[in-house]
Amino acid sequence: MKPAALVLLLAAALPVLAQPTPGIFRMKPIDPHSQPFVSTLFADNMVLQRGKPDVLWGWSEPGDTIHVTLGDHTATAVAAADHRWQLSIQPPPVGGPYTLQITGDHQSVQLHNILIGDVWLCSGQSNMQLPLRMVKDGEAEVKAADDPQVRFFNVMPHTAYRPVNVVQGNWQPVTPQNATWMSAVAWFFARDLRQHTHVPIGLIIDAVGGTPAESWTGAAALARIHDFDVPLAELARLRDQNAPEYGNYIEHWYDRYDIGQQQHWQSPTLDDASWAPVTIPGGFAQLGVPTTPAVAWFRRQITLPDPLPAGRAAIYLGSIERMDTVYINGQMVGASSWVENPRVYFLRPGVLHPGTNSIVIRVFKTKPDGGFLAKPADLYLKLGDNTSIPLAGTWKGKLSVDARPPQPMPLTYENWPVMPTVLYQGMLKPIAPVSLAGAIWYQGEQNSPRGYAYRRLLPAMIADWRQLFQQGNFPFYIVSLPAFMPRSATPVNGDDWTETRESQAITVATVPNTCLAVTIDTGDADNIHSKDKVPVGDRLARCALRGYYHQKVVDQGPTYTHMKISGNRLRVYFAHTHGGLVAKGGKAEEFSLAGADHTWYWADASIHGNSIVLTSPQVPHPVAARYAWQSNPRATLYNGAGLPAVPFRTDDWTEHTQNARPY
Repeated sequence: MKPAALVLLLAAALPVLAQPTPGIFRMKPIDPHSQPFVSTLFADNMVLQRGKPDVLWGWSEPGDTIHVTLGDHTATAVAAADHRWQLSIQPPPVGGPYTLQITGDHQSVQLHNILIGDVWLCSGQSNMQLPLRMVKDGEAEVKAADDPQVRFFNVMPHTAYRPVNVVQGNWQPVTPQNATWMSAVAWFFARDLRQHTHVPIGLIIDAVGGTPAESWTGAAALARIHDFDVPLAELARLRDQNAPEYGNYIEHWYDRYDIGQQQHWQSPTLDDASWAPVTIPGGFAQLGVPTTPAVAWFRRQITLPDPLPAGRAAIYLGSIERMDTVYINGQMVGASSWVENPRVYFLRPGVLHPGTNSIVIRVFKTKPDGGFLAKPADLYLKLGDNTSIPLAGTWKGKLSVDARPPQPMPLTYENWPVMPTVLYQGMLKPIAPVSLAGAIWYQGEQNSPRGYAYRRLLPAMIADWRQLFQQGNFPFYIVSLPAFMPRSATPVNGDDWTETRESQAITVATVPNTCLAVTIDTGDADNIHSKDKVPVGDRLARCALRGYYHQKVVDQGPTYTHMKISGNRLRVYFAHTHGGLVAKGGKAEEFSLAGADHTWYWADASIHGNSIVLTSPQVPHPVAARYAWQSNPRATLYNGAGLPAVPFRTDDWTEHTQNARPY
């Protein structure tokens, strides 16, 4: 991924990650098509998997013999015609540290401080990526994260339209100095495992914010479910043209149609004498496209003091429909197509300078009332001393693309990796078939508008990963989406997140060696990046402790099994009620009933052993029940072990997202 694309991705999905961090974002770039003697995944401080042969690989001259020594164990391989060598070696006893010696006919490598333990692949989107410093009590959690027996490898984001050989990253022990930017969910998961097993833990954190599951899935697996035939064909066309590997559609569209980009309208020295005076917020009407799709560029100069105030500066633009790209003094400082997310782009040192500064904003508007959505007071530049410079008012503008029909439009508008297969090729395939204990997966937000189809896609992706890593049906543990968005005071027929949760639960019920970590009692109505990540790690760890480590722990909350109807009463029965059903706060809430008219009403719920009896005066003849069936429910049902119930419905009526298609 070129640097600009990485900034786009991080600014859109998790803006703070756009800031460089020691040891993760300041590493020397690696050519993903290079063929190093030893794969970049294998390095000092790594953890190798116990209890099964460890697969190692690299590249050398065809015919070269490679000898590997690890503890008292040895193995040999011969480099094939494509230069790749690969071998399996039995691991020494758990623990370490060990030295790994790899010797070829022409070179040798020694890797130091190697531990033998359990290696977990931690993948998904930004809630898996969310760093420890950003969670609840983040500063204290970072200071307490001190266990060098846990090691983590952050795979640097990279999109690819064809297979690549290596990823960029390094292995680091968990210390307060290193833990700031590690995945919070992965750390809390590993911390719990360590407390119960005392085995070294390796975490390969392979996650990118805002990405859909299809980006992490191979083309052959996607072709079998036919939901992605259109984008796969587009990807093939771009690959055949050797197009830049952006991983999204909008940047290719800009390359083809945006005159402003082609003519470098972001340049601070551009002669804009012919540009029209416009007013921001607004601007599109004055350019002749008040209600139609269009791409317009807006320019303005501001004068800053000398010296500039010390501290971090940022530009604030409010919400924008549909996508913006912001340049200051010719440097891109941020971009986003997340409409609801107010734009806040923090500026790198050196972007601003005393005197005259150029600000250029490109906006792609797709709706009649699109463009700048904020009030004038919400547009400003904040300097390091918190001085605000208003940005609303007179700018210069120019139309770049009149996007009315028959102008072709991009398949989608996201400016981060959303194309099928591009992260599978760029970030997953290069680390296979490293030996693993299993995988944890926190994703689904980006797929939620197609929540019903996720029940086809997620099992296909899991099967694809298992085939790729060649280690059978290794454990795959899934985070069920937490609460998010405003709570509805009345029952809803369904929504995106609810139906995605159902697809996650169906996947676990039908795919072997999987487990659901229910987090419906966590989350934040106003923030997709909930800070409460300890329960997420804890419940994933419970899945592993029971399923992989075979310990006697409870890993599931109450799960609906069946129902019975008697007159005006509907009784629902549950499994996994360990210690009995419990209504936190004294009342089992968020149950609803419907009759044959499919109209839902809140129900009164009373616990009877391992079942709950539901009644509603508005539903004298109930036929179906639901629990926690909205994005942000008041979910109060638990079992005696303190785990929340899985949201469920007893009906099979058509869902809100059932007919949604990706393209």
